[in-house]
Amino acid sequence: MTTITKSARGSRAASSRSDAEGRTASIGRVGTLALEYVRRGDRTIFGRTSCQTPWHLFPPMYLDDSGSAYTLLVNPSGGLVGGDRLSIDVSVGPKGHALISTPSANRVYRSLSEDSVQEVTLKVGDGGIVEWIPEHTIPFAGSRFRQTIDVKLAARATIVLWDAIASGRIAHGERWKFTTLSNRIYIESASGSSLAERYLIVPGNKWSGVGLAERWDYIGSLFVVGDAITGTLRASLEAALADIVEKQPDQAILGGVSQPAASGLVVKLVSQSAPAMTLALAELWGAVRGLLWQLPPLALRKY
Repeated sequence: MTTITKSARGSRAASSRSDAEGRTASIGRVGTLALEYVRRGDRTIFGRTSCQTPWHLFPPMYLDDSGSAYTLLVNPSGGLVGGDRLSIDVSVGPKGHALISTPSANRVYRSLSEDSVQEVTLKVGDGGIVEWIPEHTIPFAGSRFRQTIDVKLAARATIVLWDAIASGRIAHGERWKFTTLSNRIYIESASGSSLAERYLIVPGNKWSGVGLAERWDYIGSLFVVGDAITGTLRASLEAALADIVEKQPDQAILGGVSQPAASGLVVKLVSQSAPAMTLALAELWGAVRGLLWQLPPLALRKY
């Protein structure tokens, strides 16, 4: 009898462990957001769209006379937890113009084992434009974040893509306290030329640590890529962006401009101040809009 009793208890314990492991494995959500933009007359509008929780879908706004569709990516949960698998699939048709941002920073919460994953795909049709200007990502202490952004450009299409991370919740003393952060950005033009940015940060690791960026609190990359950005246009744009970076009034920011293999430019920034980074981005982005499309700078609504 005693042996049977122990066996039953062992079976119940094993069953409890199995249930707990199953619940742990199922933590997180698989959320998808698909946005299709098409040009109709002098405006870009939604075509086919779909979303799955936690994403919420809101109609585009129009901030100026260019007809560009301004869309906010809204995740009411406030951030990503371990096990989340979120995807964003954007398709912009010929001569369409989409401006995409977020209402606030993307927060990545602590996870004991599972990565928080965000996968972004951007396809831009002939002569189309995408301005991808989200707020920065804040990885909390102990978080595990993995992001990929894949961009495919048709002929005469242009992408302006901003991607930035904070070192953590700085006010909480969580500078570079996340567990892992992996990021890959890949942009391919119609001509077949491409560029890629990849990094893996494991704070404290000898080979994958923060390195020289450790004294900075924010890191950002601005990509301006398209087959039309060549010759004198690229030279003018490079001079304008370099001048903006050089003349930043705050010593808490440092940056540089380079020419990648693909037609266009890349601006890299590091900063010790969120306002300084935001101001620099606004000036750089405004210069890009003016030189490429003769459009004025925008102050984005976040509601």
